[in-house]
Amino acid sequence: MTEVDDRRPAAPPLTERQRARRRRILRATARLACRGGFEAVQMREVAESSQVALGTLYRYFPSKVHLLVATMRDQLERLHDTLRESPPAGETAAERVAETLMRAFAALQREPLLAEAMVRALTFADRGVSPEVDQVSRQTTAIVLDAMGGLEDPTGAQLSAVRVVEHTWHSTLIAWLSGRASLDQVRADIETACRLIDLTERG
Repeated sequence: MTEVDDRRPAAPPLTERQRARRRRILRATARLACRGGFEAVQMREVAESSQVALGTLYRYFPSKVHLLVATMRDQLERLHDTLRESPPAGETAAERVAETLMRAFAALQREPLLAEAMVRALTFADRGVSPEVDQVSRQTTAIVLDAMGGLEDPTGAQLSAVRVVEHTWHSTLIAWLSGRASLDQVRADIETACRLIDLTERG
């Protein structure tokens, strides 16, 4: 059987006007989610709040899940900018990554309804949303690698450790949002996973 290549062709770069429209859409989405969580993000309300036509919104984001996953990437990009201005201060790579992820967690904690909406979208995402989910993963990886020391050519072992750390961060976020984990448990799990990073450096 011939495999079907379902990858999308590369989209042309956005113009400045299109980038500004996209930013308005994502900010409107975040505002709605902050007020009412996942259910509050309705495509018509997003279009009205961001002052774009509903059809235009669907051209940018085919569904609410696409929209919320893109919002999470936008939130992570803004966090990354903040971290560049005020980088983590731990002595080891593991300490710096743990501090970074706890700062990311604290940012999400300040807006729990937004965090819940974005995490639900990631959980619901099917193969049709995989390019957007991959962008979130790449952004998270970039944040972690910067905290490790700005590695330009990480080893396979280091990338494997980073993936474990990212999975742990995501699962602890879900556990906290559902009330199954305390902040102390979140920190302990993240710090434990981050120790893998120091082990790859010593190895």
